[in-house]
Order: sequence, then structure tokens, then C-alpha cells
Amino acid sequence: MITASGLARTFRARGRTVEAVRGVDLAVQPGELVGFLGPNGAGKTTTLRMLTTLLVPTAGQATVAGCDLRKDSVGVRKRIGYVAQGGGTTPELKVIEELVLQARFYGLTPADAQRRSTELMERMDIADLGDRIIKTLSGGQRRRLDVALGLVHDPRLVFLDEPSTGLDPQSRANLWDHIRSLRDHHDTTVFLTTHYLDEADALCDRILVIDNGRIIAEGSPDELKAQVSGDEVRIGVPAEDVSRAAEVAEKLPGAGEITTADTLVRFRVPRGDVALPELLRALDGASITLNSIQVHRPTLDDVFLTMTGRSLRDAEQEAVAEEPGKEPANVA
Repeated sequence: MITASGLARTFRARGRTVEAVRGVDLAVQPGELVGFLGPNGAGKTTTLRMLTTLLVPTAGQATVAGCDLRKDSVGVRKRIGYVAQGGGTTPELKVIEELVLQARFYGLTPADAQRRSTELMERMDIADLGDRIIKTLSGGQRRRLDVALGLVHDPRLVFLDEPSTGLDPQSRANLWDHIRSLRDHHDTTVFLTTHYLDEADALCDRILVIDNGRIIAEGSPDELKAQVSGDEVRIGVPAEDVSRAAEVAEKLPGAGEITTADTLVRFRVPRGDVALPELLRALDGASITLNSIQVHRPTLDDVFLTMTGRSLRDAEQEAVAEEPGKEPANVA
């Protein structure tokens, strides 16, 4: 559904050349729900803009939904849906009016546009909102409308850019169900960018991690987390027993580098659940009082930290915008 080779983009900013994307290779199969993960400034949004024809690549080739990205950008636009982070609705229109209008832009007859709009309102749980003015909708309702607009011409491939940004937990969970349904019940290929690690973990069949303009890792969430060396174990002991507890932990099979701080001992082992009974027996045998113990499975943030030396959350806070200018709201 998507293949890209050597995709690159440079631009001029403040008198210097910036390499936003430095040769991205990727492939997305029909029916996949693929997450694109990385901080601002890593090249994520620039790559998305190129794949959706909003930016012309400086170098490289890509085929999107069966059309050559460079030679047939109009064909790409006809075959994809795109839901921008900021949405693209007209606040003063009614929900049904916006849907029918967008459907007509894609060449549907008035009757087909009405039928398709009604079908999508039912699917996205906004059937009772057809006569509501868009600016009166809640954030979750408006986001579901945005997704419906991206599907109005029945594309086989949909790009979702930060689909749940700014939503409350209940609205996010509701939107996740609709995104899963695109793949599970409508055979739609979904390419999703997100800053939320739990979102990528919960939704995606496969994840692409980009940093510094290059894809640095890809695989299912479990495959990526398996690349982190084991589960993290944290044990809390009295301050006077920290060094002895570290010595006990060091003897566990497969124990990685051990760090201590105040009353805490931290280390990684291949299987925390298996190591735990042995650790408890050893601490008891050494007469070390155990105040607390925690076992943490690797997270996607651990993956990012292992591969880049920084936390994705920290990188998000420190990052700057990738490219000057306002992002276009719609592909039409």
C-alpha cells in the first residue's frame, strides 16, 4: 500500500540548509495499522506531508495507494484519506452539510454523497448530530467528524495525524475503537502518527520509529520492546543495606548493570517474573529488610531511550517545530 525508498526533504531556514528527512525507506502492507513514532523535529511530520503530496520530496521515490508519488500526485490524492492534526471543518456548517460538501468535492453524485454521509455518521457514532453546527461539537465529536471526512470517498488508505491530541481519556478510548474498526471491519490500511506511547502500543500492528530524519527501528510493539534488555526490577531497602542488596542482585542470572540511589536498587534481568522468587529468597537469606519491590516490563519509551539515549517524553518537551509554515488542513 505504501513503499518508499530514499525519501528525503531539505529546506532553507535562517540562512542554512536543514535536512528534515534523510533517506527514509518504508513499506506498509494492505490492511496494516502502522504507527509512526518520534518527537517533533525527528522528520515525522515532514515524511507524512511528503507521502500525502503536501510536500514535494527533495530526493527518493515512493508509491502510495498504487500511484507514483512524483508522477501521479492527483492519483494519490484520489485514493487516500487524510485527517490532519488540526482538522479541516467549516465551523459554521452543519455536520451533514460538511460531509455532503466534501463528498461532492470527490465527485460523488448528490444522492451518493447523502447516502455516504449518512453511513459514515452511523459508523462514527455521530448520527444524531447531523443538524448540529460544527462549532458547537465537543472535541471528541469533532474528531470523529474529522475521521468521517477522511473516509467520505471510501479510500483504502487513511493517514491519521495525531488523531487523539487534546482529547479526554473517554473520548480517546472511543476514538481508538473507531480506528481499530477501520482495520478490523472495513479492511482499511491506516498510517497513524502519534506522540502517545500508549496509543501506539494499543493500536498498532507495527511501529516505525524515526529520529534525526531516519528510520531507526521497526517492528510490532512486542518485538521492539524485546530489544530492550529485560525487565527492570526496583527494590527498596534501608539505606544501610543498599550495597549488600546490590551484591545480591548482581548474582542473579542475566542481571544487567546495577544502579543505586538512596534506598533504591535498580537493574534489569531477562525475565523479572522468574527472577523474583530467587531474589526474595536471597534477600531473606542475607537478612536484608525489603521495603518495596517493583517489576516493570519494557515500554516503548524504554525502546526509544535504548536506541537514542533519550526519553521520547523528554525529547518531546525539548523539541522545536520541524519546518516553518502552517500545515495545510485538507487534501482535496
